Order: sequence, then C-alpha cells, then structure tokens
Amino acid sequence: MLNPNLDEVQLSKDDYERYSRHLILPEVGVDGQKRLKAASVLCIGTGGLGSPLLLYLAAAGIGRIGIVDFDVVDTSNLQRQVIHGTSWVGKPKIQSAKDRILEINPYCQVDLYETRLSSENALGIVEPYDIVVDGTDNFPTRYLVNDACVLLNKPNVYGSIFRFEGQATVFNYEGGPNYRDLYPEPPPPGLVPSCAEGGVLGILPGIIGVIQATETVKIILGTGQTLSGRLLLYNALNMSFRELKLRPNPDRPVIDKLIDYEEFCGIPQAKAAEAQQQFNMEEITVQQLKQILDNGADDYVLLDVRNPNEYEIAKIPGSVLVPLPDIENGDGVAKVQEMLNGHKLIVHCKMGGRSAKAIGILKEKAGIDGINVKGGINAWSQEVDPSVPQY
Repeated sequence: MLNPNLDEVQLSKDDYERYSRHLILPEVGVDGQKRLKAASVLCIGTGGLGSPLLLYLAAAGIGRIGIVDFDVVDTSNLQRQVIHGTSWVGKPKIQSAKDRILEINPYCQVDLYETRLSSENALGIVEPYDIVVDGTDNFPTRYLVNDACVLLNKPNVYGSIFRFEGQATVFNYEGGPNYRDLYPEPPPPGLVPSCAEGGVLGILPGIIGVIQATETVKIILGTGQTLSGRLLLYNALNMSFRELKLRPNPDRPVIDKLIDYEEFCGIPQAKAAEAQQQFNMEEITVQQLKQILDNGADDYVLLDVRNPNEYEIAKIPGSVLVPLPDIENGDGVAKVQEMLNGHKLIVHCKMGGRSAKAIGILKEKAGIDGINVKGGINAWSQEVDPSVPQY
C-alpha cells in the first residue's frame, strides 16, 4: 500500500510527540508520517543486517513489520546482531527481535514467521507487504526473495556483508534491475566463504543495515533518489564508498514461477560430491585423535589448515599450521611433503570442511593420503578439552 488513502490514517497525540523530529521535516511532515504508519515491511532475517534495520524501521514509525527467521540466538551473534541480548542466547531470534521492537515502539504491529523461507511458502508470506528487505546471507534465499518480489511486484531492498566490505541497492523498483541482473548465475558452492569462515567486522552490518532502512523509508515517503540502478559499495577499512551502475538485462530469463533454489545454486550436487569424497576418505573422531596423541603420535603429523589468526585463537597441541590457501596455491603442498617424511597425515580445521578439501587437493596434486578429523577443533573443544576456546 505505497499509495494509501491518507484520510483513513490518523496520528495520535503520542504520535505527534514521538515523531516530532520527522514532522518538522518538509520532506516528511504529517502526510509522510501517515505513509510510514500505513506501510508494511517484511524483513527476511534478524541477523547482522536485520538487527539495525528493524530497530530503525520500528523507531521511524512503520505500522506493520513482518519478520522471517527460524534461528536461535547464539553467543557469537552478539558481536554484530545488536537487536539481541545475552539473556536471549538459545532462544528464538524472532521473539527476541519482537520484544526489542515493541520496547522501542509499542504501536508497531509485528508479525512473526518462524520458518525457513521456501518456494512453497514465500509468495504467501511476501504478498501482504509493501516492501521486502533482504537481510539473508546465502545465495539460494537471495534468489528466492528476488523472484518472489518480481512475481508479486514488490521492491526488494538488498544488502550483503563480508569481512570489511558491504554492498546495498534497491531491486525491482520502478522498472529498475533485479538481483538476477547483478548475478545472472550463482557462484559455485563454497567459492564465497561464509562470515563464519571469513569473519565480519561487527560494525559493518550496522552501516549496511541502516542504509537498507534509509532506502525503505525513502520508498515509502516517495522522496529522494533511491539506490535503484546503483550498487553502493562500502569498504570500512578505507572508509570509502563507490557506486556501480546497474541496468536491467533485456536478455535475462523471464521469471514466471519459483523454482528449487538449492538445486539452482548447486547445493545438492556439491553435498553429494562432498559426501562421496568423504566416503572415499578416512575419518577419525576427536576421541580417536586424542588417543593417538596420548600414545605419542610418533607415526603421525597433525596438520591444521585454518588461517593463522584462527590458529592464534585456539589450537590442538602438537598441530602444525599450513593454511588451506597455501595448499590451494601449491606452496603448502611442498611443505606438507617435506614434513611428512614417511609419517601418516591427520588434517583438521574448524569444523571438518576445509580439512576435507585440503586432503582432496593433497591427494590430487601430490598423491598424499590424509585422515580427516570429523567436527574439527570445535568438536575437540566440545568433546575433549573445554578449555580450548570456540569461536
């Protein structure tokens, strides 16, 4: 309802006081605040991006906010997901978000969808809302959100973050481009590391999430120049912003239905290949690794393929660091060959994925067989030595 009947929207005495700083802005005024009150916004995700944008949308006076999320609050979330607090660890994120929103603005209607967004439920969830804000962190859901917005003709306010860099734009608005114009095809699974693997500056999603909130409010007010047709790139280390022009691709495929987005992004194929690789790969548990280490490990080399900063956080005694990127570029293969000298190779990482990849590369490039540690150093911390920090 981006063009509501403003005669049907009333501001209360409390509204005039609460939004007084909006009301004195000529670009907002009484009519603009009524538009905000009449508007409905759906936020996909209550993580790093969803946290700040939900806080500011609620504070701005958005009348109805929907939230889609199925995750629970984890301690590692608190570094950047500022809508959640320590007392909510282990509890549903959407409930935590709703409580905080209503503390900021008790007059906001908050709808909760504690479910994974899918091709089966997306259209039904998205349809009642004026604008969708994408706060997700994976490619299948981004394509799903985009296609649902195209089919229902909803603006899609997009943001993404990684390490020290973020980007934001507005898709599917006033004839502008959509997500498929930026990324016609998804990257191969595993090519783009997750924030859990690559890390993220905690402040970064605050910047991008607030930009998403700003764009949402501008669309509702019908004022200013949105990011439609422009991809805003932000680098926190350099404190720099730059823009790339985006245009609709006239040759892009027509979106006429929702598809299997896991299949589209190659997830099942990658999982099958990984399962086959692991089937052909010897694995041990962390308890078995402990027994080997307790017996002296004279016949083994324990290789850690995480990044140096991860090794500094936590390490298994006796392990030797050769980061996966070094193995991928070939430099680390020679190091591993040199240190083995007839010994058997055991490889671990944080959770078991990177170590399996390293073993595959070592086998392919140098014929080196390795034993993978299931669950990596996280499992070691959980099941063997709780003094080893989890991160």
